[in-house]
Amino acid sequence: MRPPVPTAVSVSLRYAGIAYLAGSVLFTIYYFVGQYRNSLPVPVVKPKVMTEPGMGTFDVENIFYSQQVMTWQTPRGFPEHGIKEDAVLSKIFSSTMQPSKVLPYYFKAIRQFDPESVTITTLITFDRYPIFSKLVTNYQGPISVTIHISDDELRDENLSKLHDMYNSNPYMREFVDVHVIVDKFDRQFNMWRNVARFFARSNYFMMLDVDFHICTNLQRHLSLDARAREVMRAGNAVVLPAFEYVEQEDGVDSATFPKNKGSLRQLFDQKRITTFHDFFPKGHNATNYETWFSTDSIYKVTAYQHSYEPYVVLHKEGAPWCDERFIGYGANKAACLFEIYISGIDYYVLPHDFVIHQSHPYKEETRKQERKYNRKLYQNFQEEACFRYSKEFLNAHVWDTDKSHNLKEQCSKIRGFNQVMQLFIEDMQAEQEEDREKDEKEKDAKRQILSEQEQQDQESKENKEGLVEKEKG
Repeated sequence: MRPPVPTAVSVSLRYAGIAYLAGSVLFTIYYFVGQYRNSLPVPVVKPKVMTEPGMGTFDVENIFYSQQVMTWQTPRGFPEHGIKEDAVLSKIFSSTMQPSKVLPYYFKAIRQFDPESVTITTLITFDRYPIFSKLVTNYQGPISVTIHISDDELRDENLSKLHDMYNSNPYMREFVDVHVIVDKFDRQFNMWRNVARFFARSNYFMMLDVDFHICTNLQRHLSLDARAREVMRAGNAVVLPAFEYVEQEDGVDSATFPKNKGSLRQLFDQKRITTFHDFFPKGHNATNYETWFSTDSIYKVTAYQHSYEPYVVLHKEGAPWCDERFIGYGANKAACLFEIYISGIDYYVLPHDFVIHQSHPYKEETRKQERKYNRKLYQNFQEEACFRYSKEFLNAHVWDTDKSHNLKEQCSKIRGFNQVMQLFIEDMQAEQEEDREKDEKEKDAKRQILSEQEQQDQESKENKEGLVEKEKG
């Protein structure tokens, strides 16, 4: 006969069993509720006020993820150094008009992207949402987009439209990282480009205007073209030729655009499609369309000039950033591509890929005034960039290497550049010669001191030996 279980132990076991059963039930409920929640569609957020995705009220100045602190590792034993995110971003984009609130990853794609893939970087305002949605559906690859929200009485309404746009297309959640900028300054295009590039999540990016349609399978063609991959890995840029329809109404629906080079050639020969902005040949003629139509191989741009504005793919790191002092229409992208070129990066044209402009009306009066201002700014910028990179190349001892070829080719067109650089190089050489003479004098002085010290040591040694001999004697 088993001994009776003590009453206290029996009660403890009973309560333990009850607790176990209760815990099992709660865990099961929690599990199935979680599964149910995960199966629900993503809620469509349509804020009536500034709202943060999926949360309650949205406060531009105090949104929770913009209050992060960026930390830097410090030597062992010292506390980490932290700087608020807003301070970091204000420094990164310090040459822009301020104040400006940058909200990175306002929406973030759920996919993890291949580091070797190409992220389209672009910029839009609320009136370009429909055409952007078409771009997302067509590309179905990583996209990093900057969206500007003007900080005025329509701010809430435009943010609401952003939520509607993002939730209207299932490919948005898969492929698109959205970075929101809230400020009172319109058309800071180069700043917006830099934001999209800065937060892109692959090694390569494409600077693309949102109203251009990529007609081919760019990612596949790049994966199959060993020469193109070699060019890109060497740090150079690849170009997609740009076209547009002659009749604007033909260029509205991108679904009707040609999908390969052969179909494009037929429309080109029929004069239904032409090179983009053929009324301004400097903008794209360096692509050399005649060569493009006749080749199946990537080729180098050999007739670059400062108004060239191709659509390019290049490595995220190593290329210069777009100068953010350009505000409004005109020269902003040309200035960006000019600096990239004279920094030593060459342009190569892809043989099978191309983009076509989707027709839309232009604000010509606004563009006319801003182009006039930016034209003068661009002239000054070219001179500044030429002298800045020239000094950098001289100090880095690459002035006489291939890296400086593009700079010399373009900057020598600036009046007086060659003469100024010759004087600068002569002055630099004279300074270097003075430094060498100074170094030689210092070395001679050190050798003299060393020689005198050695002589003194020798005399001291001889004196000691003489004393030893005397003592022996």
